[in-house]
Amino acid sequence: TPFGNSAKVDCPKEYLGRDVYLVIKKKI
Repeated sequence: TPFGNSAKVDCPKEYLGRDVYLVIKKKI
């Protein structure tokens, strides 16, 4: 989706950080 791509490019650090945090929290 263009909206998702623009959001990722707009703030990749926040998006990736949040995604990684959620993944780590689920694994633990």
